[in-house]
Amino acid sequence: MHRRGVGLAAFDRHEQSKRQFAELSNALSKTQIEHLQAQLTQFRTALAHFASTHRDSIRRDPTFRHAFQQMCSSIGVDPLAGPRKGGWWAEMLGLGDWQYELGVQIVDVCVSTRDRNGGMIEMSELVRLVSKLRGVSGGVIDEDDVMRSIKTLQPLGAGYQVVEIGGRKLVRSVVKELDDDQTVVLSIANELGGRVVEGDLIRSKGWTRGRASAALENMLIRDGLCWIDEQDERDGRAYWIPSAMQWNE
Repeated sequence: MHRRGVGLAAFDRHEQSKRQFAELSNALSKTQIEHLQAQLTQFRTALAHFASTHRDSIRRDPTFRHAFQQMCSSIGVDPLAGPRKGGWWAEMLGLGDWQYELGVQIVDVCVSTRDRNGGMIEMSELVRLVSKLRGVSGGVIDEDDVMRSIKTLQPLGAGYQVVEIGGRKLVRSVVKELDDDQTVVLSIANELGGRVVEGDLIRSKGWTRGRASAALENMLIRDGLCWIDEQDERDGRAYWIPSAMQWNE
């Protein structure tokens, strides 16, 4: 009986220790949470003051804007994401519609150039044309701004997407996915300045003439991704891929 009593007493002490540790843990957790919340509130206040003071720089300077976005991402907010996602940040800073405004301009350029490029435009060309559309008063934009805005367009289901082919970024503005042969043709076109003939695909990829001809004809007739020159001086018949060509306008 004596040993049994000691065992029960030890069990009671163990249970009491567990309860005390649990209470201490809860107290520490509550204190830590309150401390983190206070730090977060302080950081939000400082960030809001910074954003209000430098609003014009955020809108006009891409480097400054990206640094600001990284600061914001650390607390899970994005003032440039629009009123719905940006919340009171968007309203307070007047930056909420900036991303959507840029998105509309991207759509404008993609649609207006689709007849000549079939819905595939090189990223640098898109940035250049959008910058021209915005004018000096619209502020400077760069590739990162365009990529962020394209992400906001994806829910529209219109096919807007950034693809990389042959080390170059292209923006697709049509729903149709590129097949493997089209990707190869675009890659070759990027290397050759936009001009491709059947022989290029046969020599560089080992394709049969039938496969090369079918790929190019599909891009021409079915997808509208290229033009044809039936009076080419060198080969008699050549295909030009507008998205791989440099445009000056």
